[in-house]
Parts: sequence; structure tokens; C-alpha cells
Amino acid sequence: MAKGDAAEGKSAMPAPSVVVEELPKTIVRRLVKDKLSQLSSSSSEKAKSDEVGDEEMMLHKDTLLAFSESARIFIHYLSATANDICKESKRQTINAEDVFKALVDMEFPEFIQPLRDSLGEFRKKNAGRKSGNKGNGVTKKRKSEEELPVKDESESNVHEEKN
Repeated sequence: MAKGDAAEGKSAMPAPSVVVEELPKTIVRRLVKDKLSQLSSSSSEKAKSDEVGDEEMMLHKDTLLAFSESARIFIHYLSATANDICKESKRQTINAEDVFKALVDMEFPEFIQPLRDSLGEFRKKNAGRKSGNKGNGVTKKRKSEEELPVKDESESNVHEEKN
């Protein structure tokens, strides 16, 4: 019997499985190594600039697990906070501004500007892709615009002068 089943009077039915999503280990490893190498190179440059080379950094499996788990928890907390902000605004979809407000609420305002910069770069990179993929949408829009009667600018100016 599982712990707590007898005390709670539950039957021996299997508990619903909880899906715990893990972050990709290779990405976590790469991020941790990059950041630690940046930190160690900046501190070592001050102390010994010539002795430090590009040596491979070894990370213990438990270290990567701790970084991965803490990042996962942070993401869940940020998502929940942004979701609360979204619900307060009576919306169902979380947007970027909700995330920025959540970072302020969580007392991480120093993350906002780098995140805004990354979001801007991401949007610039994907702007070309979206315009390439939505070529049909542009023609549909043009067709619908062609179906609408075109107003003459002189008529609208005359109408404005009468008022």
C-alpha cells in the first residue's frame, strides 16, 4: 500500500499520473557552461589573464539537474503569475506585457530589458518568415479591399468642409 492510502481511506486505485516536463538537458548544459565560462573568464582576467585557456568545464549530473529543476520551477511560477495578471484583465491569452508585469511582481525587473531586446530580435527574425508564409493572406486582403467601393478624396474633403 502506498503511503497515506490507508489513512485517507482511499482504495488501491492508481493515482493519476502527473506529467513533469523537463527542460532539454543539452540546452541546459550549454547555457550553464556558457554562463559559467563567462563568469570565470571575467573573474580570471582580473587575476590571471595569461594562464587561463579554453579548458572543458565538467559539470556533475546533479548540478545540471538542479539548474534544470530551478529553471523549470521559475518558468512555472512566472507563467502562473502572468496568468493571474491576464485573468485580472479578463482575458484568456497571456501576452508579452503580462509576462513583463509578472517579472515586476516577482521582483525581477532586471530581466525585463534583456527580455524586451530578445523579443524584438525574435520578432525581426520571424517577420520575414511570416510575410513569406502568408502570401495568400495578402492577396485575400487585396481582393477584399478591391471589392469595397473606393472613396474619392475630393468627396471626403467636400464633406468635411460642409461640417
